[in-house]
Amino acid sequence: MSAKSIKGHKSIFLVGMMGVGKSSFGKYLSRELGSQFVDLDEEIERRSGVSIPEIFEKEGEAGFRRRETQLLKEFSQSENLVVATGGGVVTIQENRQILKNNATHVIHLLASPKVCFFRTRNSNRPLLQTEDPFKTIEELIEKRTPLYEEVKKMTFDTEKMTFSQMSNAVLEVLNKEER
Repeated sequence: MSAKSIKGHKSIFLVGMMGVGKSSFGKYLSRELGSQFVDLDEEIERRSGVSIPEIFEKEGEAGFRRRETQLLKEFSQSENLVVATGGGVVTIQENRQILKNNATHVIHLLASPKVCFFRTRNSNRPLLQTEDPFKTIEELIEKRTPLYEEVKKMTFDTEKMTFSQMSNAVLEVLNKEER
């Protein structure tokens, strides 16, 4: 069965720390599956008309998380999507329930703090606007990893696997489900 023939699959949600490659892998995987790709952060910006740093400034993290939960609920009811979530989506209990209870595949992508820092070092991510962004990344990974593990169905280390290898593993699971 070819990748392109897998239609109507459960939506796939990518979770993990900022900088692990959720958006990059999500775009790759959606092309392989012939699915629509959605970046939750970009969708929040598109719908609100302002940047995420502006949302954090005006509404705080709580306001941003409310918007994120609303979209997560919406997209979890869809099929044939690949959704890259924000790194902190799992910090809200309601979001973890949505990810665990709906007909979705949740894939936890991981990378070392060093790689996450390297990939995000020139970004304007609100949570990294600290005196020591590397230490912040280490602390966030430590705090969030159990939450990612709580919701995931698969885990891929983006430092050890290629997008092709990860995609093939996902396709194998989806092909089994179609039988």
